[in-house]
Amino acid sequence: QVQLVESGGGSVQAGGSLRLSCAASGLTANRYSMAWFRQAPGKEREFVVCISGGGLVTNYADSVKGRFTISKDHVKNTVALQMRGLKPEDTAVYYCAASRAVTPTSPHQYDYWGQGTQVTVSS
Repeated sequence: QVQLVESGGGSVQAGGSLRLSCAASGLTANRYSMAWFRQAPGKEREFVVCISGGGLVTNYADSVKGRFTISKDHVKNTVALQMRGLKPEDTAVYYCAASRAVTPTSPHQYDYWGQGTQVTVSS
């Protein structure tokens, strides 16, 4: 049974940092593209960033380029999202996802999802 479990969310002031982590079980992260999506109240789920199975290819949404960094730990089978320079518009529930496709950006191409972790950025 595949499980993705996110952790690390919380509340910060604008300009602050948070590090999210996604622990994968039941699958080998280096065989899947892994991604972070987010969803704010009343909005559709939005692509944030993805990383290829081997970890060599990444794709960031323009809104987070230069502020967020995704990484994989193949030994721990985890994916992390380091977020810096947070803005109030980054407030959302952040979801970890896994796909057999190669770095897709559409949520419809992801096979497995975590339960989400809340990130709140105050101004």
